[in-house]
Amino acid sequence: MTAYPTHPGARPRPAAPPPALVVVAHGSRDPRALATALRLLEGVRALRPGLPVRLGHIELNAPLLPDTLDALAASGAGSAVLVPLLFGRGHHVTRDIPDAAAAAPLPTRVAAPLGAHPLLVDALHARLTAAGWQAPRDAGERGRSAVVLAAAGSRAPASRADTEHIAALLAARLGVPVVPAYASAAAPTVPEAVRALASRGRDRVAVASCFTAPGRFATECATAAPGTVSAPLSTHPAMARLLLHRYDQALRTAAPVAGPAALATA
Repeated sequence: MTAYPTHPGARPRPAAPPPALVVVAHGSRDPRALATALRLLEGVRALRPGLPVRLGHIELNAPLLPDTLDALAASGAGSAVLVPLLFGRGHHVTRDIPDAAAAAPLPTRVAAPLGAHPLLVDALHARLTAAGWQAPRDAGERGRSAVVLAAAGSRAPASRADTEHIAALLAARLGVPVVPAYASAAAPTVPEAVRALASRGRDRVAVASCFTAPGRFATECATAAPGTVSAPLSTHPAMARLLLHRYDQALRTAAPVAGPAALATA
């Protein structure tokens, strides 16, 4: 094939912008939750300058996810990747977010939830340490130690399996048992988990908060904690890195979904 020289006056065509990263938060009546999510987005932007990063909520807060997708389409964005700010495969991840993607006015991909990942364990471990957790000093203290992983809860078996996997990874990091407990829709609760551990002689118990932001569930679980309890996770630097990891993963593996509005304008 003959190669033709570039015309001296021609300017290179600018690269197309990357798909927007839409962080999909649950939403909360606690005003600290929205402030926390916005800080997390700033962390993502700092790590990936030039990447369009937006926020959409499933409920309770503006902007709602459909409004975010409408605004992206109106701005001329070519596509988006929806990254759940959620830990497991509950109803919001398996139904609500895919439904929003299917109705979106621009092509979208849906990323996996945060899930069991070393970056999440980094954040959990760091928050526990900041709250005062110390590794057992000897075998006797190790035998008395445990952690309760407090999560929102879901009726979906896949979501509970995801929480159990997170607990297993955290246990491997800490070297003590980690027991999942739930704020709603699943058992045990935090007090039930603490009592069960105490019955086995494990009275040196801390609670690791597996929540993205302050809110009702995080507050209830913290109130039920017998002693050391960690803060929610979203503003830890590892969380921004994990969102970007899920975004990149979706670009490699998830097929884009074109909603009816996107198809109509194609």
